[in-house]
Amino acid sequence: MQNSDLDSIREVLSAREPIFHRRELGTSRDDLLQMTVDDFWEIGASGEAYDRDFVIAHLLERYKTPEPDDWACSDFAIRQIAQDLYQLNYVLQQPNRRTRRTTLWRTSNEGWKIVFHQGTIIG
Repeated sequence: MQNSDLDSIREVLSAREPIFHRRELGTSRDDLLQMTVDDFWEIGASGEAYDRDFVIAHLLERYKTPEPDDWACSDFAIRQIAQDLYQLNYVLQQPNRRTRRTTLWRTSNEGWKIVFHQGTIIG
């Protein structure tokens, strides 16, 4: 893959981060199911692992209140892991903490889908 292709993919995916906080991409259960693969899971900044059903239930509750607008993403980096699988890394700055994030994204005929996500607090 050419570097320019990878740069283009990084631009597309970085516009979707931080995942689940871009409400314009959808906030319904169906939207969230469409964004994620069936066996999606994540590891939160707490170190706890969460499956797709737990994450979706949590998000549906969170979407009942306004989204904070003071979260900044920076230092995006991408690499291709397999033919249709990409790892996007970045730093998320929230008011009271800074985390390093990684999301595995798969492209398909249905568009981009989230395979895995992890957030780790930066000391």
